[in-house]
Amino acid sequence: MKLCHVVPSLEERYGGPSRSVFELSRALADAGEEVELLATAPGAPESRRAGALQVEVFRRDWPARICRSAGLRSRLAEAEPALIHHHSLWLRTLHYAHRAAARRRVPLVISPRGMLSDWAWQHRQGRKRIASRWIHPGALAAAAGWHATSEAEAKEIRSRGFTQPVCVAPNGVAAPEPAAVEAAAEHWRAACPAVAERPVALFYSRFHRKKRVLELIDLWLERAPRDWLLLLAGIPQDYTPETLDDYIGRYGGAGRVEVFSGSGRPPPYAVASLFLLPSHNENFGMVIGEALAHGLPVLVTDGTPWAAVNAVGAGWCVPWPDFGPALQAAAAEGPERLRQRGAAGRDWVLREFAWERPARTLAAFYRTLASG
Repeated sequence: MKLCHVVPSLEERYGGPSRSVFELSRALADAGEEVELLATAPGAPESRRAGALQVEVFRRDWPARICRSAGLRSRLAEAEPALIHHHSLWLRTLHYAHRAAARRRVPLVISPRGMLSDWAWQHRQGRKRIASRWIHPGALAAAAGWHATSEAEAKEIRSRGFTQPVCVAPNGVAAPEPAAVEAAAEHWRAACPAVAERPVALFYSRFHRKKRVLELIDLWLERAPRDWLLLLAGIPQDYTPETLDDYIGRYGGAGRVEVFSGSGRPPPYAVASLFLLPSHNENFGMVIGEALAHGLPVLVTDGTPWAAVNAVGAGWCVPWPDFGPALQAAAAEGPERLRQRGAAGRDWVLREFAWERPARTLAAFYRTLASG
C-alpha cells in the first residue's frame, strides 16, 4: 500500500514525535508498505533513504512557527498515495495533508500526539481556536480516522466530540546498541563527573512546564536523599539550563541538582539508577520506554499511560501527590533492587513494544479505511 506520512519536523528539539514518527514509518516500510515520510526544517531541502523508507524534508517558510512550507505543499499536491497520515495538530502541514487527501479522494488519518489531552487543550486555547479556523480549517472533521498511542488518548479524542474510527497503536521501543550505550556513558562521565560518584536520578525530556520541571526540583530538594544526584538533561523550551540553574541556586540546591542541555548530546540513561518523569500528561512518553529499554526502573505520574510498570515490578506510576513518597521509597530500595526492577522492565518493554506491532496494527487500519 502506498502511504504518505507527514510530520511538521524531525528535529530533536521537538521531542518524542520526531523520533517515533520516523521509526513508525520505517517499520511500515520494512513490513513491505511503500512509505514516504515528509517533513519541514529551517534549512535546505533534503532527500534521503533509510532502508526501504523514503524521507524528504522541505524548507520551512515564514511564518516558521506554523510550519508553512511551499515545498511541502507542492510535493503533496503531486503525491498519489492511497492514504495520508498526518502527525500532530495546529500547524499548516495538516492543512496541506487535508487538501491533498481531499484532492485525491483518499483517507486522511491524524495522530494528535498528545495535543488533545485536557492539559494541552487548555494550554493557549486562543491559539488553538485560531489554528482550527485559519491554519487548517476543516481538517479535523475531514479525518477518516484517528491514531492514538494509548487507550487514554483514544478517550481524549472521543471527549472532544470526534466520532471517526480510532486505532490504538502504541509507539515501539528498540533495544539500545551496546557501543552507543558505552559511548553515552563516557560522554556524561566527562561532562558531569559527579555521576560516577553518586547514585543518579535522571530527568530527560523537554524543559517544558508540562513536564513539571520546577515542581520536580522543589520536590527533590525537599524529599530526596542527600547522597543522590538529580541530573536534568533536556531540550530548552519554557526553561533553559541557565534559568534552571538560577532557580536551583536560589533555593539552596547547588551540588544536589545538575542541569544540562540535551541538544546534540547522547541520551544519559547509562549513568542513571532511576528515571523520573512527573508530567501533567503524556500520550505515550517515548523517553519512558527508552529508559526501560536501557534497564532503568521508572517513576512517572499517572498522567502517562504506563500504569503497567506497577504490575511488572519495573517501577512506579503514581498520582502527582504521591510522587514524593514514591521517590523516597525508590531511593531507599538500594542499587541491587533497582537493578532487578530495571532488568524486569527491559525484558517486558522489548517484548511488548517491538515496532513491528504498531506497524502491523496500523497497516490493517489503513486497509480498512481505504476499502471504505
